[in-house]
Amino acid sequence: MAQALLGFLKNQYVERDGAEHRFFAGVLGIFGHGNVAGIGQALQQNLDLPYIPVRNEQAAVHLAAGFAKTSNRLRAFACTSSIGPGATNMITGAALATINRLPVLLLPGDIFARRNVAPVLQQLESPSTQDIGVNDCFKPVSRYWDRIYRPEQLITALPEVMRVLTSPSDCGTVTLALPQDVQAEAYDYPEELFRKRVWLIRRPEPDGVSLARATEAIRASRKPFVVAGGGVLFSEASEALAKFCAATGIPGGETQAGKGSLTWDHPQCMGALGATGTLAANRLARDADLVIGVGTRYSDFTTASMTAFQNPAVRFVNINTAEFDAFKVGAFPVVADARVTLERLAAALTGYRVENSYAQLIGNLKQEWEAEVDRLFHLGLEPRPAQSEVIGAMWEASGPRDILLSAAGSHPGDLHKLWRTRSPNGYHLEYGYSCMGYEIPGALGAKMADPTREVYVFLGDGTYLLMPGEIVTSVQEGVKIIVVLVDNHGFASIGGLSQSLGQQGFGTVFRTRGTSGQLEGEFLPVDYEANARSLGACAIRARGLAEFKQALEKAKSLDRTTVIVVETEREVRVPGYDSWWDVAVAEVSEMQSVRESRARYEEARRKERHHI
Repeated sequence: MAQALLGFLKNQYVERDGAEHRFFAGVLGIFGHGNVAGIGQALQQNLDLPYIPVRNEQAAVHLAAGFAKTSNRLRAFACTSSIGPGATNMITGAALATINRLPVLLLPGDIFARRNVAPVLQQLESPSTQDIGVNDCFKPVSRYWDRIYRPEQLITALPEVMRVLTSPSDCGTVTLALPQDVQAEAYDYPEELFRKRVWLIRRPEPDGVSLARATEAIRASRKPFVVAGGGVLFSEASEALAKFCAATGIPGGETQAGKGSLTWDHPQCMGALGATGTLAANRLARDADLVIGVGTRYSDFTTASMTAFQNPAVRFVNINTAEFDAFKVGAFPVVADARVTLERLAAALTGYRVENSYAQLIGNLKQEWEAEVDRLFHLGLEPRPAQSEVIGAMWEASGPRDILLSAAGSHPGDLHKLWRTRSPNGYHLEYGYSCMGYEIPGALGAKMADPTREVYVFLGDGTYLLMPGEIVTSVQEGVKIIVVLVDNHGFASIGGLSQSLGQQGFGTVFRTRGTSGQLEGEFLPVDYEANARSLGACAIRARGLAEFKQALEKAKSLDRTTVIVVETEREVRVPGYDSWWDVAVAEVSEMQSVRESRARYEEARRKERHHI
């Protein structure tokens, strides 16, 4: 059965816009007793489907997600694990891929289907049923889930696997739980199962009524505003969006997933929107009377917890391949491909352009914001630079096609505001799940998807300690990435949030336990440079901004993964710009600081709106 499964996978192809290529790039994973005799043996005799061993099963799924995202969902990896902890290690990655609408195939080993030797090693038993195991935990985080009890069930399961993985609207994690005895069973499979099959990635056209109504809404608006989400990039619609905005003068703000939909220097690019948004985008969004969402799911960071759009007369038009997302915020839905719809709208709006007063406001706000970015890039702090200065140095060192990748902590907020994206997919943030530990394996996936682009990883010391092991995988595979490790002695993002909640950063700083019994001693003496070098990377410690810039240039010249460690000023932060994020503050507390924070919270909540 395992041999048949791989025989099917390596013959699956996809086609979009006339370009055709194999869908699966290989299999990632770790062998254990639950998959070594089945999937492991099958991989050994199928060397044309590469197998890449990783250090952690969760990291395998992150690598696969990074690869799929950079490939605009046109290619994927499968991930294999043993049963038990090997399988459950993949659940976090499965949730991440599904939330971010990324195609990943998971092949966890499972308990014996024939049951006579149960309970087997690592089996979860239930007193109410024999038809349950830890792989059932994948059900809520998978777009498609199946357990293969008999080898012939592959024949009907595998087409469903490909249907979901290649769907523009239903894409996400697919899990096939594989009982370890069934993996090794033989069956006389039909030859048709192993023939080359090409799956067409369609571009659904907008229906005439929806297109006409969207056109009418735009023409009737005075302050329209585009929200560009990840669907713009997945649809490869950046050029269409740039032409649409240039022709109409309509400004655009970008979500974390959609950043890079417009190049930073496009006249209508206002940059980041929402809780981590720019001054320009947030002010225009606040007053917009029409919001045109393109490929966005309207997360709370995009909507600033439903406070971003304050115009009482605001209306929404959503362009999305998924009905589920198109109908959000009470929008008029256009269920169609982003690129096709933008092209059709541009043609239908011939002769339309925003009013001169609005165009002048757009230009002034953009100029004001770019001056603010330049200021934050060059604060001149010594001896430790601010995080914004480190970002500025990275941007100045990077090339026009290079990729900046991050995921969690204070970095996504600062990068969303400050990074000046020069090309599509040049900004790679996993912020649907905001998963610490994604950065290094995700970067490997991005680099594997496009080896011609330098990949810069930006992470903190807290994130690095979660999952540094895939540095070993990067050395194993000869995949070079540049890792910038900001040492701010703890969880700086949550530390800042804790302070804003009146909790003084409790439990967020990396210190030894002091004589009082609290974590208030010296900073933990972790040598990140030595740690990275021990895993096979080149490692550099930069003291100050000048040394950091030198280290970046050296890293570009080296032939393997390089980790640059730089200490920053923990309390020098990038401000918020007319934005807010709803994090509930304790309604009762003995602490005066918490009570004061609760009062501010209740005042801010009054701006939250229902868009129905």
